[in-house]
Amino acid sequence: MNYINKDIFFMAEALKEAKIAAQRGEVPVGAVVVDNGMIIARTHNQVELLQDPTAHAELLAITAANNYLNSKYLVDCTLYVTLEPCVMCGGALYWSQLRRIVFGANDLKRGYNRLTASILHPRTAVEQNILEEECRKLLTCFFKKLRNTIL
Repeated sequence: MNYINKDIFFMAEALKEAKIAAQRGEVPVGAVVVDNGMIIARTHNQVELLQDPTAHAELLAITAANNYLNSKYLVDCTLYVTLEPCVMCGGALYWSQLRRIVFGANDLKRGYNRLTASILHPRTAVEQNILEEECRKLLTCFFKKLRNTIL
């Protein structure tokens, strides 16, 4: 299986997590961490559940993967996340020293790329727009439903 097929497979797993988040009233962002072809962490946003503005899918996935590997670094791992990480998550991703970050949809308002791509570790490779349409559609539908509920 080549990189693009693996990326699609693992992004689909992150999308499953994002859908769980949406069902629970969380912003639908999901993440998985992969090491040697195996998912070692899977999670989704839990900001509302934990009443913690830092409970983003990426941060929870990093913590779970660190615990699984009993290591503070994730140098051989890839993070798959359905939305471009924010600046806060980008800083944490820098310190975790991931080999790769693969994300689905760009975050045009709060994505780390809005400031600078150099927020990530220089050895971290980035792939973007994997299953972008599916990732974006989930977010768009969630916020449209939220706006209609509030009004």
